[in-house]
Amino acid sequence: MMAVFPKVIQDLIDSLRRLPGIGPKSAEKLAFYLLRMPQAFLTDFSVSIAELKKRVNYCEVCKNATDQTVCRICEDAGRNKSLVMVVEEPMDVVAFERMGKFKGTYHVLHGRISPLENIGPDELFINELLNRVKGRESGRVEEVIIATNPTMEGEATALYLNKKIKELNAKVKMTRLGMGIPTGADLDYADDMTLTQALEGRRDT
Repeated sequence: MMAVFPKVIQDLIDSLRRLPGIGPKSAEKLAFYLLRMPQAFLTDFSVSIAELKKRVNYCEVCKNATDQTVCRICEDAGRNKSLVMVVEEPMDVVAFERMGKFKGTYHVLHGRISPLENIGPDELFINELLNRVKGRESGRVEEVIIATNPTMEGEATALYLNKKIKELNAKVKMTRLGMGIPTGADLDYADDMTLTQALEGRRDT
């Protein structure tokens, strides 16, 4: 069968299809959209992609994405270091920061326990969280808010975290986000009011 597109365009389409939520048709539309853009835009765009892995790393305290050794939230003296919210992804941090009501700090797991995807506790930043709770990092943690998504995997991760932290006997208060977030939803899609109600209505675990 004769190739429909030049190889360079087909290669770009194949690369775009690897992105989440991008199907064959969307990949084709994006490829031809980029083809119409000025070369200066494409150059800047390609540089941004090439520099992404080189210049972005994980905060040594909370594991959020940052271009510093310690992220701006963790180094902010005005944040309550004794209050740690555990989230699945950096986009969850963005959602709560957009809300503007949470003044504690975060811990980003970078995923959730999912046996079907071969993701276990060792693939997540769980040991780093336990070390923070044990006091191996600066500041004493007094409350851990588990804010994993209300999915089956998120709930399994929350149960695992609750069990492991309680095993530490660190006298840390454990809470879970309250009602308001629909089951199966992602936190980064929730509106500010829903997140505020979930945070204010958090319950002990």
